[in-house]
Amino acid sequence: MEEFHKVRRLPPYVFEEVNRLKASARAGGADIIDLGMGNPDLPTPKFVVDKMCEVIRDPRTHRYSASKGIAGLRRAQAGYYARRFGVKLDPNTQIVATLGSKEGFANMAQAITAPGDVVLCPNPTYPIHAFGFLMAGGTIRAIPAKPDADFMAAIDRAVRHSIPKPIAIILNYPSNPTAYEADLDFYREMVAFARRHEIILLSDLAYAEIYFDGAPPPSILQVEGAMDIAVEFTSMSKTFSMPGWRIGFAVGNERLLAALARVKSYLDYGAFTPIQVAATAALNAGDEAVEEVRAIYRRRRDVLVETFARAGWHVPPPSSTMFAWAPIPPQYRHLGSLEFSKLLIGEADVAVAPGIGFGEHGDDHVRIALVENEHRIRQAARNIRRFLASDAEDGQKVVSLRARS
Repeated sequence: MEEFHKVRRLPPYVFEEVNRLKASARAGGADIIDLGMGNPDLPTPKFVVDKMCEVIRDPRTHRYSASKGIAGLRRAQAGYYARRFGVKLDPNTQIVATLGSKEGFANMAQAITAPGDVVLCPNPTYPIHAFGFLMAGGTIRAIPAKPDADFMAAIDRAVRHSIPKPIAIILNYPSNPTAYEADLDFYREMVAFARRHEIILLSDLAYAEIYFDGAPPPSILQVEGAMDIAVEFTSMSKTFSMPGWRIGFAVGNERLLAALARVKSYLDYGAFTPIQVAATAALNAGDEAVEEVRAIYRRRRDVLVETFARAGWHVPPPSSTMFAWAPIPPQYRHLGSLEFSKLLIGEADVAVAPGIGFGEHGDDHVRIALVENEHRIRQAARNIRRFLASDAEDGQKVVSLRARS
């Protein structure tokens, strides 16, 4: 049977191949240490869970909720932006609560994209940044992921040579999967460029609070004039260890958010009200919980970098996010990231995310998520050390046999 048009536009989901192999290994009794999916293992703070349990007992909260988020939740997000970034937002017109930042991105793509519209998207990047627009009928043109001079040159070329002219540029800093960061000077350049060419900026700031070194990551909305052309997406999934709760936000330009809210009004009634009330409590009183989460990920990062280095695999330390973007060891780089990831499951009982799943320019890397405790990370390093040592010995045996023959 012929595939549906939109399904044909999507490539095979490479993570599924890794997931199938991982499930098969576990079914066979293997203890797989899963550093693949960015699925936080930390518990949601107790006071947030307690708030939801309290509210859920009120049957009035069991009815349909508000598609753009209850008023208290939007006010709490405005308070967060004021405290953290010094950015003033109108909760009524400049904030929409979403079912996670992933849903927000996908529905913004539906709201603003006409068939054939060109969108500039980093490569490698989080898949929804590209595929949300592909599913909406748009065309993706890849640009570098690192926020440097090459990035600015690439978007300048794209604007001059793309027909039609790009409608939007995707930004994601701190970046998933690369952990690249952007500063306010970069954002100032981007805002000036976008205003000059009348291009929308969509900024994914999901990892704003997971940082380890240096200053906290800024918001693009701190730049004067950004509100004219930018929308920023944040999420409570990593910050408060609430991935399954599905709460995120889109904030910024009123016209763009009105379009998003209109699309959402046809598709959903928002998250369950008790979840929204609990999320409000988290935003209003959760700074200490966020600091604890950040400290745990920092310790895990340090253990990962140190133990993997001793195992023979150099992993650059990320200064933010809950991921390490690790170059494939040179002796395995010819395999590509998917085959190397499958090899790690089969030979080391360790699962990672193949870099090609984030774009073809990520195929010489894998993404390692800090979603296991320090003991399990050390175990992963021991498994990898044995795998690398065994493989090296096998290689030496082959060389020795060839020399004798």
